[in-house]
Amino acid sequence: MASTIGMMDSAYFVGRNEILTWINSRLQLNLSRIEEAASGAVQCQLMDMTYPGVVPMHKVNFDAKTEYDMIQNYKVLQDSFNKLKIDKHIEVNRLVKGRPLDNLEFLQWLKRYCDAVNGGIMNENYNPVERRTKGGRERVPKSLQKNSKSLQSNNTCNISSTDTVGVTKASGPHQGRMNETVGAADSSGEIQALLKEVTDLKLSVDFLEKERDFYFAKLRDIEILCQAPELEDIPMSIAVKKILYAADAKESALEEAQEYIRRSSHDGTE
Repeated sequence: MASTIGMMDSAYFVGRNEILTWINSRLQLNLSRIEEAASGAVQCQLMDMTYPGVVPMHKVNFDAKTEYDMIQNYKVLQDSFNKLKIDKHIEVNRLVKGRPLDNLEFLQWLKRYCDAVNGGIMNENYNPVERRTKGGRERVPKSLQKNSKSLQSNNTCNISSTDTVGVTKASGPHQGRMNETVGAADSSGEIQALLKEVTDLKLSVDFLEKERDFYFAKLRDIEILCQAPELEDIPMSIAVKKILYAADAKESALEEAQEYIRRSSHDGTE
């Protein structure tokens, strides 16, 4: 299954906002950036949720800050992949650097894999907070946790308020209730239309961000290639770097690069 998820798979067009929502809802976390999952602990728990009992959660360090500690988490994850015969090599050295694009791509793949296993359905019997507390070596930093007590308190207050309002309305005039119902229906329609518009805009932004990151990664790979010791001094590499490092988008950057190659070729023939 893992080998069938290629780079052109729809999985890699899932935006970072959707990935973060998926992680936060499944694991009851409060991540706001992709790189906050760079330690590998989140990935371990997502696999633990998909295959309960397969991941040795007592070895997972949710408070990993150093690259050494992060690497230990990825070793646990890779061992779990091997145990499950998942043919996926983890680019640990790139992920622990915290680069958003590398971590996004890995999480996109992981979401696609987990959804294929469980049909995208959340395991209602899985308690992520309990697993982190009892299974993991460290608790998740408070800034990344959802405040369960606060949520419970708010829900209790909301229920009480609803009950109180219900009693008040029941004792109010019948006509007032009818007007309120009509007004609520109109507002509901407007809200739904606005929510749809917001969703469409988010999808557009996510797609554009993905496209931007894709081409930026390609340019970065070209830059790294041109900086290789055995290539950095050849005319073609120097010409490419003239374009990459041009101060603005002026057309002369390409012309200057072409002229440099012509001069270099001419000098080489003399």
